[in-house]
Amino acid sequence: MSTYRLTNLLSPHSVALVGASPRHGSVGRAILNNIRKTEFKGEFGLVNPRYHEIDGVAAADSIAKLSFAPELVVLTAPARTIAGLIDEAGRRGAAGAVIVSAGLGHGPGSLADTVERAAQKYGMRLIGPNCLGIMMPGVSLNASFSANMPTAGHLALISQSGAIAAGMVDWAAQRAVGFSGIVSIGDQLDVDIADLLDYFALDEKTHAILLYIEAIKDARKFMSAARAAARIKPVVVVKSGRMAQGARAAATHTGALAGADAVYDAAFQRAGILRVSDLRELFDCAETLGRVKSPPGKRLAILTNGGGIGVLAVDRLVELGGIPAALSSATRETLGAVLPPTWSKSNPVDIVGDADPARYAAALEALLADPENDAVLVMNVQTAIARADEIAVAVTGVVQKYRAGHRMLPKPVLAVWVGAEPSIGDILSGAGIPNYPTEDDAVRGFMHLVRHREVVEALAQVPPAMPSEFAPAVDAARQIVAAALADGRSWLDPIEVKRLLDAYDIAAVPTFAAADAEEAVAHANAIFAQGATVVLKIMSRDIVHKSDVGGVVLNLTSADAVRKATADILARARLLRPEARISGVMVQAMVVRAKARELILGLADDPTFGTVVVFGRGGTAVEIINDKALALPPLDLQLARSLIERTRVSRLLRAYRDVPAVKQDAVAMVLVKLAQMAADIPDIRGLDINPLLADEAGVLAVDARVVIGRVERKSLGSGPANFAVRPYPSQWQRHIEVKDGWRVFVRPIRPEDEPLIHEMLKHVTMHDLRLRFFAPMKEFSHEFIARLTQLDYARAMAFVAFDEASNELVGVVRIHSDSIYESGEYAILLRSDLKGRGLGWALMQMIIEYAKSEGLKAISGDVLADNTVMLAMCRSLGFEVKSDPQEHDICTVRLKL
Repeated sequence: MSTYRLTNLLSPHSVALVGASPRHGSVGRAILNNIRKTEFKGEFGLVNPRYHEIDGVAAADSIAKLSFAPELVVLTAPARTIAGLIDEAGRRGAAGAVIVSAGLGHGPGSLADTVERAAQKYGMRLIGPNCLGIMMPGVSLNASFSANMPTAGHLALISQSGAIAAGMVDWAAQRAVGFSGIVSIGDQLDVDIADLLDYFALDEKTHAILLYIEAIKDARKFMSAARAAARIKPVVVVKSGRMAQGARAAATHTGALAGADAVYDAAFQRAGILRVSDLRELFDCAETLGRVKSPPGKRLAILTNGGGIGVLAVDRLVELGGIPAALSSATRETLGAVLPPTWSKSNPVDIVGDADPARYAAALEALLADPENDAVLVMNVQTAIARADEIAVAVTGVVQKYRAGHRMLPKPVLAVWVGAEPSIGDILSGAGIPNYPTEDDAVRGFMHLVRHREVVEALAQVPPAMPSEFAPAVDAARQIVAAALADGRSWLDPIEVKRLLDAYDIAAVPTFAAADAEEAVAHANAIFAQGATVVLKIMSRDIVHKSDVGGVVLNLTSADAVRKATADILARARLLRPEARISGVMVQAMVVRAKARELILGLADDPTFGTVVVFGRGGTAVEIINDKALALPPLDLQLARSLIERTRVSRLLRAYRDVPAVKQDAVAMVLVKLAQMAADIPDIRGLDINPLLADEAGVLAVDARVVIGRVERKSLGSGPANFAVRPYPSQWQRHIEVKDGWRVFVRPIRPEDEPLIHEMLKHVTMHDLRLRFFAPMKEFSHEFIARLTQLDYARAMAFVAFDEASNELVGVVRIHSDSIYESGEYAILLRSDLKGRGLGWALMQMIIEYAKSEGLKAISGDVLADNTVMLAMCRSLGFEVKSDPQEHDICTVRLKL
């Protein structure tokens, strides 16, 4: 539904250019020339009241006077006229517009606001304003002012920068790389990155999606679309502003660690997007992903006529996490028979500097047949002995023959011809072989393929809404935060923090509050009696970092020492922070765990992506050491482990010398609990535990701070308002009973349900499949079913029903919201042999209940007119049923909620 009418914009049958001009150097003239040059096949007209014709093309006075109703309107007119033109186009029946014009402003009362409201009146979709335009080679449409038009291909580019889009076109022209579409989105008044991700994810011509991003305006919508797209095909992003710091100063250590770019990194990783650092790497990634598919593993075989460059390639491969492939004994024998005795006998396979085309071909055939590798990199250093172009021809011949015999999943073959003429690149590119100028670029290209496979596998994992390993005291924790907010505070005091950690079963040092020295001595005596020494800390809601005022004294061993230290701490605090409210001191037992590691764990609040979980090396020098990693919640143990592994300190958690390993998953479990705490209590705006001591006995929070504040972040649908990624909605699991006592278990769908869907479809008749999919469906591909099962529960939901007796999947109902989250489109399918038993009615009621809980205003659907059973059920449920005015065999059904 977020792709509503996008096909009309990106693959139109008719186009009108409004604002075309005969003036050389004008945007309107450039777009007119581009549309004519690419020979757009549909109807095309110009609108300009000042000219009767421009360059031989007739121009109408207005959109209303065109001889046809344009599907797409391209606007280059002055900003003040755009709203009127949109209204005119909407009345004529246009599906949407590309607004190239700039200067419409932003926000309520602006020209952009007026334009948006005019478009919504007619259901028009808008690209822009302030954009380069669109280039859609598949329909021969270049509605942009780019200097060049790309050839048709399999890459889609979505760019917030027109200059970047134009640069990609120029690069593509040099490398014979084609595009399925290039869209410059400008100010994203309507159509945004998420909408276009949805569109190109489902576009059969698009094999990979490239993004240039400057900022995300709707994090949850973006994450939803990105995760859905990345499950289907590679998505690669360049994000500018890597060095920019967060917009606001952070109050906690973890907040300081969560810089804006680091949060984007975490978001891209969670979404399954491959991030590259610059345009060159984006180009190289496009080179790889536009030509070959990801291998099943990361073992790379390297074939070269130069030993040195082969070793460099291996070094880079290992550095980036790849594996130099071993050679099987059979392959070693084969290579020994066709290569000179001086060949390297290992990987990299150095076939010696005088290698000719025949030697390359024989060695490559052997490596492609070897099951011990997942891909092959072929490299050539030009010599005076053998022609580099002839070697390239021989290599492409072997690759083409191999692919012909391995159509299902051929190994990727990549190439580096050092210092080669452009004609050699043409030979390799013409055969669909990604080729690069250096071994570093080629290895990076291979690892992009590997990373894509890994992220797709990771996306198939769904974190639970509530980890089963623990049951926190959620109500008690909420009351602690609510009471502090009611008191007008932005920080919890240390006693409240201890109670909050206790509620989530996070072990913390026992903490006692003392208003004066004598009360401190009383608590200290109890600690001394247990054989421990004492720590005193200043207790003030206005002094967050205690060491800044000398507010911590360690290792006290007597009542007199406690009495004196209390007086000193209070005096220093009043001297250095006379405005602070001082409640007394905290008394804690001195913790001595000689072999414990000091860690920092916490929650930070990002203005774009909401809550972020932070992990890293702890202690007083935490910012200096700067060893941290971030992740978006929710987390399960596997995601928490992955977060930990992205830091250097993770190595210290393992055993070394006489230091035992930290208790397995003890740290990861605390991260899971913190993520759950953030889901349960969105008003926790920041939290850090520093240090968290971790050793073989477990973990212990020594010090912690919690900042609070009411969250009023607008979110997509329900779920935690502070999360960009929605947890698995286990609260929608139901046991229901339908006719004749038939008991059914219903729950939200999971990615691992794919084989169950395939099995259920075997029990659905061709007639019922036609009623559901509007066409006879003989086969269901993995990609097709993956789209149905791999949801992120933000804009789409599907419930699967299981027979409780047999545990067989017996029905599915789903709903997908529109791009503005007002209406949802439903679909339902049951096993044919189990229809008529009340399951369809129960599932429809459940999806209606869900839609209401999400705040949707209506549910709609298309039903074939001969699907009388579904139409009768819709009427009984209160749906309004109407015949489609254009498709007479279809009825539209709609239920207002």
